[in-house]
Amino acid sequence: MNLRLTLWIWLTIPGLLFNCSQQQRLEENQVAAEIKREPGNWAERLGYPAGKKVIMLHADDAGMCEEANIATKKYLEEGHIQSAAAMPPCPWFEDMIEWAKVHPDMDVGLHLTLTSEWKTYRWTSVSPPDEVPGLIDEEGMLWRKVIDVAQNATVEEVEKEVRAQIEKSIAMGYRPDHIDTHMGTLYARPDFAKVYLQIAMEYGIPANAIDLSDPMVVATFRQQGYPINEEMISFMDTYTLPKLDFFTSAPKASTYEEKKEVFKKLIRSLKPGLTEIIFHPSVESDQLKSITGSWQQRVWEAQMFADEDMIRFFKDEGIIFTNWKEIMKRFKAME
Repeated sequence: MNLRLTLWIWLTIPGLLFNCSQQQRLEENQVAAEIKREPGNWAERLGYPAGKKVIMLHADDAGMCEEANIATKKYLEEGHIQSAAAMPPCPWFEDMIEWAKVHPDMDVGLHLTLTSEWKTYRWTSVSPPDEVPGLIDEEGMLWRKVIDVAQNATVEEVEKEVRAQIEKSIAMGYRPDHIDTHMGTLYARPDFAKVYLQIAMEYGIPANAIDLSDPMVVATFRQQGYPINEEMISFMDTYTLPKLDFFTSAPKASTYEEKKEVFKKLIRSLKPGLTEIIFHPSVESDQLKSITGSWQQRVWEAQMFADEDMIRFFKDEGIIFTNWKEIMKRFKAME
């Protein structure tokens, strides 16, 4: 989903979201922000070589359907990608978590899910729906759109559901390596983001938290529609787990060859530092085609990173790959 919440949602949640006067004040304080920033990017702080692009190829939407699990497991087993996250409310979540339990060296986290976006293939909350009514639509499922979650859910309901999803995995005997957010929903409101990051720190499980000390990074995500205000920037400074320098996703394309080329262009455009790149691999099937109109992009993404052309490209570019397990190992060594 396009996460451009636009001025509409900025104006309909007063007091929480970023506004023009705040933006002006932040821009006036850019120099102070730069002075405050610790030396080196997060890749360098974690001990990776200076000036290098350190990349995590991360498979989203594991657990959504069998097709996603097949592609994700294969990629991880063959070493073509570094990380994945499973969706706790979805029908194939248990399958992915049982696999992760018997593959402890693989990096598998939770794709915390507060939306159910497809037309007919849907799911409800992990919490009893009557305990989180603001997350539930008229069909008894999670809302399809991020904006509906932002308009209807309370932060207390979001916190309850996030905790329920993490505890579902732990009750199955699997402590996730990381947590992130489906469709960016937990960054749709600053109060959502705050409780999400507080939970990450409480459990000691890293979230996909982005270093907001760089004004250029802040500007990039604001352009994408994320309501980053000064409170959010200040709160991120108090986050005690490792952060990403940047976060992005595999671009769409009209052909497989174009798909590879636009991905190469993305890699070349990145600055040195620690970047997570998400994508949604799935094997082709009639069911996948019935679920989502993005099935072709997902099928190409299930083959692209095993392509010898892409493997050579990454080598020629001097890319260093990592995952959340390695990041946390390095982070704990810093303490």
